[in-house]
Amino acid sequence: MARRCDQVTYLVVTNPGTDEVALDRAITTLRAAGDVRRAVTSSADELDAALDGRRGATVVVAGGDGTMHAVIAALHRRGELGEVTVGLVPLGTGNDFARGNGIPLDPAAAARVVQAGHSRAMDLLVDDRGEVVVNSVHVGAGSEAARRAERWKERLGRVGYPIGAALTALRPPTLRLRVEVDGDVVGTPDHRVLQVAVGNGPQVGGGTPLVPEAEPHDGRLDVIVSRPVGALAMAAYAVDLVRGRHHRRRDVQDLRGREVTVAGEAFWCSADGETYGPVRQRTWRLEPAAYALLVPATA
Repeated sequence: MARRCDQVTYLVVTNPGTDEVALDRAITTLRAAGDVRRAVTSSADELDAALDGRRGATVVVAGGDGTMHAVIAALHRRGELGEVTVGLVPLGTGNDFARGNGIPLDPAAAARVVQAGHSRAMDLLVDDRGEVVVNSVHVGAGSEAARRAERWKERLGRVGYPIGAALTALRPPTLRLRVEVDGDVVGTPDHRVLQVAVGNGPQVGGGTPLVPEAEPHDGRLDVIVSRPVGALAMAAYAVDLVRGRHHRRRDVQDLRGREVTVAGEAFWCSADGETYGPVRQRTWRLEPAAYALLVPATA
């Protein structure tokens, strides 16, 4: 579906510390099409205050996956997500959600996508605690790599992702987990699991195709359950993961569904680039067509 307006108002939501030069390029581009209000938020209360003053404006997230997550989560909690059209100018470290939707990483080009006004109905994941996942969530080796990458990201930016992955590859964790997809048991604690990934979008960690066939608008979740055993198999799995072909391996299950439950020994989760845990069970369900995102016409 397409939406075009000659004169609109944009509420640009960003965080302290955002690249001001890149942000100014995006705002200058947006001002050619309408009024721009900027809101710098560093807490949930400040974000709520900014959204209180939205008054019908298109909400433009100027930041990374974490900022996108925060804005979508706030709109979902407020019961306003279905009423809002959201744009994205990717100014984060990984920008995986933007990559998965064909949104340019150049700020001015991304702002022109917002201006063009082509909207797409986007799916959302919601867990059993009411927390949302915009792009993807994963358990096991991937979440451990994300945890180890956090301190490196602060120093080195995107380079922190491969450092975290390399450190995890030296001693990859495995877990005894029960995995269910739409009520069907697809994995039991009898066999250790290297990783479980639930994808709405395909990429994590600054471009790694963790769930390569996931599309955030197709009304389904993509689930990867990985069980490589032994050092050689894990090394080969890592190579295939980088190339986006690990889901075709015999020791990997590639599944589709609308609800996923993972339970068993304590595990950590990485959701939209943020880690939490340890927990012993989580369920994620799909909310199809939960909101509208402005995307390139050819996406």
